[in-house]
Amino acid sequence: MQRKVFQILVDNTSGVLSRISGLFSRRGYNIDSITAGVTADPKYTRITIVTSGDDEILDQIEKQVAKLEDVKDIRELEPDSSVYRELAMVKVRCAPEQRQSIIAIADIFRGNIIDVSTDSLLVEITGNQEKINAFLKLLDSYEILELARTGIAALGRGTENVIYLP
Repeated sequence: MQRKVFQILVDNTSGVLSRISGLFSRRGYNIDSITAGVTADPKYTRITIVTSGDDEILDQIEKQVAKLEDVKDIRELEPDSSVYRELAMVKVRCAPEQRQSIIAIADIFRGNIIDVSTDSLLVEITGNQEKINAFLKLLDSYEILELARTGIAALGRGTENVIYLP
């Protein structure tokens, strides 16, 4: 099994995300993560889907998604020619004497403390999935109360793969 990241540009219409995720569901394809947001042109939405499967399944996914009415473009974002980022917010239980050690770990990973209470810290961290996973591994000895991850947002590097839609 391999993993691919697809960037899909679609018309910004109601139900488009549901139609794309429904295709995955009906065909039994797995979505590892999905993010969506309006582009610089509010007529279009950029959807980033991370999925996994063998070569045949991944080719079928690309072809099936491309056939959907609202889809204007789909392309694979190769790791070497793209930038992937994810946001995670982690709420960690901590006693006052543990606070500095958690802050030090967050600083190493360029995380931001976005909320402090008497018995917890809320840390925001961005980066690739490996960075976030490494950060979470260092927090293993603490109790993670809540964790929210956005999934991958990605763009190709440079200007040669920019899509200009009418």
